[in-house]
Amino acid sequence: MTHPRQQSRSPLDADAVTARLAGRWLVQAVPETGSTNADLLAAASTGAPAGTVLVAELQSGGRGRLGRSWVSPAGAGLTFSVLLRPAPPVASWGWLPMLTGLALARTLGSAARLKWPNDLLFGPRGAKAAGILVQSGEDAVVVGVGLNVSTSQAELPVETATSLLIEGHRELDRAELLVDFLSRFDGLYTAWQAHGGNAGSSGLAGGYRAVCATLGSEVSVDLGSHTLFGRALDLDDGGRLLVRPTGGGAVVPVAAGDVTHVR
Repeated sequence: MTHPRQQSRSPLDADAVTARLAGRWLVQAVPETGSTNADLLAAASTGAPAGTVLVAELQSGGRGRLGRSWVSPAGAGLTFSVLLRPAPPVASWGWLPMLTGLALARTLGSAARLKWPNDLLFGPRGAKAAGILVQSGEDAVVVGVGLNVSTSQAELPVETATSLLIEGHRELDRAELLVDFLSRFDGLYTAWQAHGGNAGSSGLAGGYRAVCATLGSEVSVDLGSHTLFGRALDLDDGGRLLVRPTGGGAVVPVAAGDVTHVR
């Protein structure tokens, strides 16, 4: 019998995954690349179709928000990017990290929670198991996901991270996880597009709020020039985080910033 960890690190069969998704997504896999996001952005500029998905067994130059590196041993994580050409107005594209997070949380079940705007927390400690990075170029958007699947404690870059293996998640097969994610993402994305990018009427906003650990939490937000301390109240129509400052004052809408949950 194959050990789950060994099984999960076997190369992903991109053709088999594409076939299971009935041609809705075109999945490609490479042994190694610097960044799946960068590769798909380059491909988008030369006419690559929406629905292209690039999976890397090893990503050597992956980046998270604020330029942080995202490193995972070959085959230990599910590292991929999805090329989209959204029809809704660019002003609504700020919801795409949250849409991606919601699809990922639903893939992983009740142990998953989301930290605004682009981290997935997993297990009783609420440790980070996945990061999301959305980048755009002209009419295209690339959604990148890095999920720790069979990563051991010794292989994690920081103590605050975790993996599906460490948390005892039932599914460690990366192909199964990818098929499930893309199916759920497809449903959310199709509804979001059908509603013209309206996160409220499409159900996206309500779905996200239900699994967002940030809302209702005391937070600190690094805004570059200063740090904002307060309570995260809600999201506005554009997906910005609404924070009531500690000590009073007007609610501050945060479009981007490094958020820490204050214990």
